[in-house]
Amino acid sequence: MANSNSWNKIFTDVGGYEHNFDESPLRVTARQIKDSCQNFTETNEKEVRILCKQDTREDRPDIFVQKGLFLLPERNGRYLIIKGEGYIDIPEITDEIVIYNSKLDFELQTSKVGNSEMQHLDFAYASSLIRTFMNDPSLVLTIRGRKYTPMFQFNVGNHVIQSESVQTEIDAGYEGRDKVVLIEAKNGETRNTIIRQLYYPFKQWKTVTTKDVYTLFFEKSRNEENVYSIWKYEFEDSNNYNSVRLVEAKKYKIKT
Repeated sequence: MANSNSWNKIFTDVGGYEHNFDESPLRVTARQIKDSCQNFTETNEKEVRILCKQDTREDRPDIFVQKGLFLLPERNGRYLIIKGEGYIDIPEITDEIVIYNSKLDFELQTSKVGNSEMQHLDFAYASSLIRTFMNDPSLVLTIRGRKYTPMFQFNVGNHVIQSESVQTEIDAGYEGRDKVVLIEAKNGETRNTIIRQLYYPFKQWKTVTTKDVYTLFFEKSRNEENVYSIWKYEFEDSNNYNSVRLVEAKKYKIKT
């Protein structure tokens, strides 16, 4: 959780308690956050990156929860505190696990070393599970790592937001003949996530391709070997942050 004491101090210094969030978001800069928290001693009380990392509803400080707020980056070093629903549920998949036979005819021994999100995602791709889920054998890995977004505009409720030069990190992106597939991967159980993690990469790549852009949430089971869950989300209105909806979800066990 982002430190609540730190955010109480930030709100006091930037006028957050007096601000009318129904009328407009409140802008706060990395410099303001640093200045407000300079007398705190612990890293998690004063580090901007940690204070602004609010990836789930539970990560928000108390004042955000009380006022129904969430945080979005406006550009590098600048943030908007916005009233509204910033998160989407990642529902538990209760359907029977689909047994999936790997398309490889040999064992991937190196994929068993370690326990990282990237490693599990690469194993699922090498086994052709991503292609199978998307029903597209043409998908190849083309996107990975950190990039900065171009300028784009979108709506959050009644608010019009303009964002530019925000750093995004995509765990993997695949391009096929007629589609681009972007993946946010997690290692363990996630019950909700900030929509930004799906929306900003979606907007970013929507500006550079004429192909359909899809967003997937991918998760390795914490307790079961070679069991992976995939959720496919879409944005019904590419200019509306809150138009995200779940299209399909499946849980697989890869047999090698």
